[in-house]
Amino acid sequence: MDRWIGKVAVVTGASAGIGAAIVKDLAKAGMVVVGLARRAERVDDLKNDLPEDVRQNLHSAKCDVMNEDEIVKVFAWIKEKFGGVDVVVNNAGIIDTNTRLIDEGNSEIIRNTVNTNILGLIFCTREAFKSMKDRSVAGHIILMNSIAGHALPNMQYEFPEFNFNVYSGTKHAVTAITEGLRQELLKVKDSEGGHLAIKVTSISPAVVQTDITPAYSKEALANFPHLKAEDISAAVLYTLGTPPHVNIQEILIKPVGSFV
Repeated sequence: MDRWIGKVAVVTGASAGIGAAIVKDLAKAGMVVVGLARRAERVDDLKNDLPEDVRQNLHSAKCDVMNEDEIVKVFAWIKEKFGGVDVVVNNAGIIDTNTRLIDEGNSEIIRNTVNTNILGLIFCTREAFKSMKDRSVAGHIILMNSIAGHALPNMQYEFPEFNFNVYSGTKHAVTAITEGLRQELLKVKDSEGGHLAIKVTSISPAVVQTDITPAYSKEALANFPHLKAEDISAAVLYTLGTPPHVNIQEILIKPVGSFV
């Protein structure tokens, strides 16, 4: 991680859960971290969990990744204030396990899920890439995926009312986007005409205990194998810590005893 000390990392969905764990760990590692969230004040509150000597590394910015204009404006602000983006972690995501594809009145939650999990991820990636390209920075783009982005888990016996449906579809899109992005980045040149080696990594956890949905609460998962947010943050640190010539394209993480 030494080569990232003092560099700028942007993390979406940073106010809680996996995003909160990531911004804290990156700040501890010496990066300048900008946590994006609709509730930016909750990112500021995370400074209380950090040692005093690294609290100045963590910054917040209000941004709803469902809104493309907000994304463009916040990345412009990051350029003005911090000089640009070296690492982006596209962590923001929505899942509603109570919604079925066949239900009436499901339009809003399905539209929000697609806009957040696919379009928000794409637009944040686009703006981060622009910053890297403009400065010839061999940065790193990390996309938070899911095991549901590789196969649709069947949990009808453990959680009969649990529906993955459109969420799994959006995460399958992230799997395809990761490879498509990798292929596009192969053709990107730096200011001297050489290959600008920007890395792209997809991280696919199994069930993680967070407040993203009541189904993932501590109580609901008491007897179900699951991961912690800190486990996923550790994977982010691992992939960032690989040598410049190494690209970890996909990390699949399951808890011991997982049956999904």
